[in-house]
Amino acid sequence: MTMATRSVCQVFQRRFASAAASLRPLPAEVRSQRNAVFSREQARQRALYPRIEKIEVSMHGPGLDGTLLIMNRGMSTPLSCARHLTEHHVKNSALALVDGEPWPLHQSLTSSCSLTLLTFKDSDPTLVNQAYWRSCAALLGQVIETAFKDEYTVELLSTPEVAVTSGAFCCDVVLDPQLDSWTPSEESLRSLTRGAQQLIHQDQAWEPLEVVPSVALEVFSHSRCKQEEVEQKASQNPKGTVMLYRCGDHVLLSGGPLVARTGLCSQYEVTALHNLGQGSWGVQRRAQGLSLPLQLQAHHTVWRKLRQRAEKLVDAPGSEEVTPASPAQQPPTSQ
Repeated sequence: MTMATRSVCQVFQRRFASAAASLRPLPAEVRSQRNAVFSREQARQRALYPRIEKIEVSMHGPGLDGTLLIMNRGMSTPLSCARHLTEHHVKNSALALVDGEPWPLHQSLTSSCSLTLLTFKDSDPTLVNQAYWRSCAALLGQVIETAFKDEYTVELLSTPEVAVTSGAFCCDVVLDPQLDSWTPSEESLRSLTRGAQQLIHQDQAWEPLEVVPSVALEVFSHSRCKQEEVEQKASQNPKGTVMLYRCGDHVLLSGGPLVARTGLCSQYEVTALHNLGQGSWGVQRRAQGLSLPLQLQAHHTVWRKLRQRAEKLVDAPGSEEVTPASPAQQPPTSQ
């Protein structure tokens, strides 16, 4: 290729990229559209219960066995039930079991059932810990999506399901091609941490909404990546539905239940943003973090050791295959 031809190609590439950017809706417009579809579907589902019908909720748990609550079908949630008990139950409950199945605290009850409120200090907190780790990853994705200027695109990929024992929760993301060579600094990670802490301080609810795929596809109409994820999750669910959550103005897909609210997080730190290499959607990165819930605290020396572990790249089974980045592209490992 001659120098003149190469120069012409570069000019066309820049113009094409500029034209594509001008046609792309602003992130705030995308969030607004997603919120509008979520609110419309939420209102439609609530309207399915025009008359107040009573259901019986049989409570289980320490000091609650034998407690029977009369609640409203399609309106009352496990959190509503907690409010009929004590302030302790309202503040400390993170998740629920409804007829033995994990159930978000803000999801409506549609029939008489047995209900157990779950906390981080239960004798077996496995389900709560899994939901917490998933929620921390959701929070990380929300922060990253809004951390960059409007001219930069941010595509959140399917969030890997990793065990709490992996040492860090994680969130896979593809940033704007203009940022392919960007290496995040320690200050960049601190800025992301501050963004997460602001959301935690606001104590925002994770609102669940179970929807059919067509609704989810409309929610994510600006993201081919998310549309593929919707179809995949729907095909894996026997009911053929997918679960959306909304936190503030951020709408996300989740592969499992989230805890009730951001305020249940306490110590929270974004520890790394690893460059994984080229994937089908672009240069793929794995953001990682560490957190402990409000009910569990760690001394600063213990936290420092946990943080060092959380900086190391988490191996997430089932993640998309990528072409590893060259050494020159790899972000330096924090010491």
